[in-house]
Amino acid sequence: MSGFFIAGTDTGVGKTTIACGLLQAWAQAGFRTQAIKPVAAGCEATAQGLRNDDALALMAAMSASLEYAQVNPVALLPAIAPHIAARQAGLRPQVRALAAHGTGLLNRADITLVEGAGGWRVPLNDEETLADLARALNLPVILVVGVRLGCINHALLTAEAIAADGLPLAGWVANVLDAAMPEQAATIEAVQQRLAAPLLGVVPWHPDPQPDRIASHMDITKLAGFGRRTI
Repeated sequence: MSGFFIAGTDTGVGKTTIACGLLQAWAQAGFRTQAIKPVAAGCEATAQGLRNDDALALMAAMSASLEYAQVNPVALLPAIAPHIAARQAGLRPQVRALAAHGTGLLNRADITLVEGAGGWRVPLNDEETLADLARALNLPVILVVGVRLGCINHALLTAEAIAADGLPLAGWVANVLDAAMPEQAATIEAVQQRLAAPLLGVVPWHPDPQPDRIASHMDITKLAGFGRRTI
């Protein structure tokens, strides 16, 4: 069994899009896959309860069958910083509980992806961040770099923070957010030259980024040396 934590250089860089593509790529290779979105802000009120589009997309892309609450145990209504949304709802998400939840699911599939929220240092409560959850789960990290102006700095700083927290950067994905960005290839090359981790794929901008289309740009063989670490 293998697990990876999906982190992003910022909010809105396509973590879920890339995670769904990775799930599809592993499924095509014959692996049983699942994904968890421990905390999601920006949910919709439905008859079944709060539902988040990212969590639903992960459920549709994975091959294992999980209940919504298993995929997204902390669902928050407003699309704001999770710790603020949780405070408004009278909740206090904690790393210990979320890590226990995630650990309990890791053995149920060949590949488990745990998707963070926003960037690496997004607060979970007044004392803890989503990075603390990644550390508690002790999983190697896949970093989604949203390719746009400023992404070189964001990518390098995030990689430094991941290393400082004692987790390996298993690989990174260049997700193009602006098809008209000048010097796009040179920007991606600049990040690649400065990160020791392998580039898993360059995903061009597309108006309808379906998992199978994203999977076609991924090279999951570069992740063969990584997997679940001892918790």
